[in-house]
Amino acid sequence: MTPSVTACISTEGLTKQFPRVTALENLTVTTEAGVTGLVGANGAGKSTLIKILLGLQPATSGRAHVLGMDTATQGVDIRRVVGYMPEHDCLPPDVSATEFVVHMAQMSGLPRTAARERAADTLRHVGLYEERYRPIGGYSTGMRQRVKLAQALVHDPRLVFLDEPTNGLDPQGRDEMLALIRRIGADFGISVLVTSHLLGELERVCDHVIVIDSGRLLRSSSIGEFTQATQAIAVEVEDGLQSLAERLTAAGEAVAVQGRLLTVQVPAHDEAGRTYDAVRDAVCDLNLNLVRLEQRRGHIEDVFKEPAA
Repeated sequence: MTPSVTACISTEGLTKQFPRVTALENLTVTTEAGVTGLVGANGAGKSTLIKILLGLQPATSGRAHVLGMDTATQGVDIRRVVGYMPEHDCLPPDVSATEFVVHMAQMSGLPRTAARERAADTLRHVGLYEERYRPIGGYSTGMRQRVKLAQALVHDPRLVFLDEPTNGLDPQGRDEMLALIRRIGADFGISVLVTSHLLGELERVCDHVIVIDSGRLLRSSSIGEFTQATQAIAVEVEDGLQSLAERLTAAGEAVAVQGRLLTVQVPAHDEAGRTYDAVRDAVCDLNLNLVRLEQRRGHIEDVFKEPAA
């Protein structure tokens, strides 16, 4: 395989087998510059794939390239230009964020003076100011996640791997971390591969999404393709959802109740808007208060609901 000159990551037939499980099976996928989401349940093979891409673990078969470099033979070269934020806690509790990030910068080859300057700039970028001089052992979960992000960025990588970066964060902390991830791609020009099992998060920040399940590729598409409009409309009313569903079913419409929403399928050739008229008339006849009526958009999670080919 000759990797694309524009590809950040490319794999061909990548397989990783352990004695009792196959973590990756014949995975062939390519990502370009930007923010790419890697989606899958726990055990889907996400962390294994990252370790192979970093040259830390050999594949059983197949090939992979990162920024044009072969993961099997150029692992050290890859790690010089790639940052990695691991999922699990890995921070020493008895040193400050500044000391730790400076150390990681020097490990990446920066001279001490340059390392200190880069560490200070990077910690500010991730939102750590005076706190960076305190021992990490007293940090909150959100602060620790920011330190892990800073050490992944301090050597000015071309690509960063972020493994479950919002783990353990409260809603505000997740929003702030997602904003940082978006800035990495948009403002700093660094490509990102981010893993998460929270699919709505990836819809907010990613340009492209790869979905794997049990080590196999389910889909690789731009976020626009995942979230494009579907042939269905979503209806929300204050009360009487079940009555509305029964009325529309009796009128021959294909409906499904999903929580507080009613999904109504629109036939492909309904150019006259007959289905919309049917919903409007049913809402009026039943004297219901309409909250929302809109064309439904797709979501990443829909991939897991599609029947197997």
